[in-house]
Amino acid sequence: MEMEEEIKALSSEIEQSRKILTALGDEVRQHLILVMMQSGSCTGLRVNEIAKGTNLSRPAVSHHLQILKDAGLVKMRREGTRNYYYFDESAASIEQLIHMLEHARRIMHSLPDRSGDD
Repeated sequence: MEMEEEIKALSSEIEQSRKILTALGDEVRQHLILVMMQSGSCTGLRVNEIAKGTNLSRPAVSHHLQILKDAGLVKMRREGTRNYYYFDESAASIEQLIHMLEHARRIMHSLPDRSGDD
């Protein structure tokens, strides 16, 4: 594939990864991910359980969980009136992000060295 086509394809991959990049780029959401992972719960966590591991209000945690959900990192399951949040084990968005990053790395390696070092 020509370089111009490679960059066009990468541009499309970046666009497709925008939601996960936004979700992972926020320190609060990074912390929520770690709190959820540290809980070790396989069945999922409720918003108030997650909020206990942070200094955030329940509405703030809900807001950030919605962004993680929209990015394809977290899923939600309802049991009666209770909502449980858990990681999407298929994590297609993470696979897409990894593919995009590997593609960007391949393009960067193929570019000429412009550092001026000999």
